[in-house]
Amino acid sequence: MSPHPHILIAGAGIGGLTATLALIRRGYRVSVLEQARELAEIGAGVQISANGAQALFSLGLEAALEAVWCEPAGKEIRLWSTGETWKLFDLGAVSRQRYGAPYFMIHRADLHRILLDVVQAAAPDAIRLNCRVAGFEQTASSVTAICEDGARIEGDALIGADGVHSRVRNALFGQMPAQFTGLMIWRGLVPMESLPQRMQRLVGTNWVGPGGHVVHYPVRGGTLMNVGGAIEHDDWRVESWTERGTTEEALNDFPGWNEDVHTLIRNIEVPYKWALLGREPLERWTIGRVTLLGDAAHPTLPMMAQGANMALEDAVVLARCLDAYDDVPAALQAYEEARRERTARLVRAANDNAGRFHNPALGNAEGAARYVDTEWQEAKVKQRYDWVFEYDPVTTAV
Repeated sequence: MSPHPHILIAGAGIGGLTATLALIRRGYRVSVLEQARELAEIGAGVQISANGAQALFSLGLEAALEAVWCEPAGKEIRLWSTGETWKLFDLGAVSRQRYGAPYFMIHRADLHRILLDVVQAAAPDAIRLNCRVAGFEQTASSVTAICEDGARIEGDALIGADGVHSRVRNALFGQMPAQFTGLMIWRGLVPMESLPQRMQRLVGTNWVGPGGHVVHYPVRGGTLMNVGGAIEHDDWRVESWTERGTTEEALNDFPGWNEDVHTLIRNIEVPYKWALLGREPLERWTIGRVTLLGDAAHPTLPMMAQGANMALEDAVVLARCLDAYDDVPAALQAYEEARRERTARLVRAANDNAGRFHNPALGNAEGAARYVDTEWQEAKVKQRYDWVFEYDPVTTAV
């Protein structure tokens, strides 16, 4: 490997920028090839658990994040109809004590902006806009990214961080089959001040019910409530975060749900809807000098709140592997081997939670109480989540 390897990264989303920063911090030259004409992160809230926080903190971002995050006291389960409440797990100081880092909620755009500002300050020319990677060519000594406009950029490695519809993944392995899960999600942001005082709580809440669930939690220092509602639907199959719906449509998808849920929906500023497509974990995602990161490698349903965290973990482990090995292909292979089993397990855990959140036993209050007492008892919750939160991408073996 040359003294200052040149790493190409397709995609300037959260995963791509975190990888960029982790590599720049280690002295690498990085070129980020981004399809957008200007940088703006879409989406709403994202949950960063201790494992993801460890990745971000290792890059010196804690103070900037703390200025805009919301650190909740805990997460709870509520029944769709009656609103009956059960504790899921404590957060706040408990997360710091038990897992070594906080669990926080943050607006995706705020996280993206922090990463972008630090990357641009460290390497002003690292990001190349309007450059959508359509494919690549590689030899034993280099790889060349080929953009849609014909531009060719040569480097020592190419990292496909270009999302669930990754062009780099398609060039490596062909189209990745996706199956409609029968679920769609409504999402949006609610100004906290528009909610009744009793609902302005700094906790994460997961309403569970037969055929659907609703998650909401505070972001942007508690001034906004992020809302996402999943419902079983067979007539909406557009996998996009930018498709607008209407308040009336969203309300009609949650008939009979608790009035608090309807209050949240009525106060969403702009309701968006997208279909959830499921994909089996890839058996491999590296060939030679080309590898994948984040959703490009292991797209997941949102039911474990780990999609962003997996990308953050990937970024730090990738940078560590490139430091640890003298040969680029060996480094990328070591990265895949360090990440493949864990990410596949997280994808499958999210699939399992989808069924858990929507179980028919939740249909009536008596059956729901028995089901929740069984499925969310403390021992089962720890078994389900401790292995996720305890992982530290800074120290895990590579």
